[in-house]
Amino acid sequence: MSRVLVLNCGSSSVKYRLFDGAETSAKGLIERIGEEGGDATDHRAALQHIMESVDLAGLAAVGHRVVHGGPRFSDPTLIDDDVVADVEALVPLAPLHNPAALSGIAVARKLLPDVPQVAVFDTAFHATIPPEGVTWAIDKSLAERWQIRRYGFHGTSHAYVSRQTAKVLAKPVEETNVITLHLGNGASACAVEGGRSVATSMGLSPQGGLVMGTRSGDIDPTVVFHLHRVAGLPLDEIETSLTRHAGLVGLTGDNDLRAVLERRQAGDPEATLAFDVYCRRIREYVGAYLAVLGRVDAITFTAGVGENSPVVRAATLAGLESLGIAVDPERNRRAERIISPDGMPIAVCVVPTDEELEIADQSRAALQP
Repeated sequence: MSRVLVLNCGSSSVKYRLFDGAETSAKGLIERIGEEGGDATDHRAALQHIMESVDLAGLAAVGHRVVHGGPRFSDPTLIDDDVVADVEALVPLAPLHNPAALSGIAVARKLLPDVPQVAVFDTAFHATIPPEGVTWAIDKSLAERWQIRRYGFHGTSHAYVSRQTAKVLAKPVEETNVITLHLGNGASACAVEGGRSVATSMGLSPQGGLVMGTRSGDIDPTVVFHLHRVAGLPLDEIETSLTRHAGLVGLTGDNDLRAVLERRQAGDPEATLAFDVYCRRIREYVGAYLAVLGRVDAITFTAGVGENSPVVRAATLAGLESLGIAVDPERNRRAERIISPDGMPIAVCVVPTDEELEIADQSRAALQP
């Protein structure tokens, strides 16, 4: 039961990591699949390379990251033909993500027919959000017919980090309320009450919520109508603009926050505004989730930006001292596990995420009778 291969298949890449228990025994990334000069001609060739280069003896399971589980999947799930069909039916909800996962699943089932395959869904952790937190005030019949509701994403990260935060605080998970901030090129916030997600910033897709590297986050939906009717842009072009040419890259031309921070340090007004927009949006969600939870034990930063940018951590929570939230400059600079001053009622934490380990653990759990 200890050896699990975790696969994260993108449209042109496969990221893999082999676990022996909690230890990593092999990992790698195959990129530019199907492209000239790429590492593999297709997903089958990519996975074949992994099978030939990694010792998979005694493999207990293959855990697949699947972005969208729709309304059905709320737990890690053993994959069979019916599950594959259900994930295929969800492609309209995740057209950029689920097809790649399905390709990886199909190839892995053929190459490793005797090894259990497990789907671990980014949306699953948010299945505990109450109805009033996932329902939008739109025509009920449309919402039901087309499965329009808040699903949320980054669930494996929020689940892992919220539990690790409880350990940092030396509190039982079921007694710990945490606001987790997964800040990377994609970004989301989550309110976790006693180990259960009760609110999250992403919605039907990974597009909503916080400002991201190339995604807009929350906007007035009328923006889409305006660009279509008044500017004359086709819907596909608007979608591409909001998902690939918005966020930090839309405001500055740089999708990497490190470059934005360098330009801000040099006095660039575009970068300064983008940074302020980025941090304000996070702070707005922190305030909202303080209200949702009522009592908060910790606010935790994670992922590439959250773990590595003391400037973002400090700016995001600046001015919240009256709410019991503060950041100690020196602890923040060193990225200690707790970066708030001693005695503050709400701890501010920095906890590295490990989504692949979470997928491995959930895959093992799915094999339990």
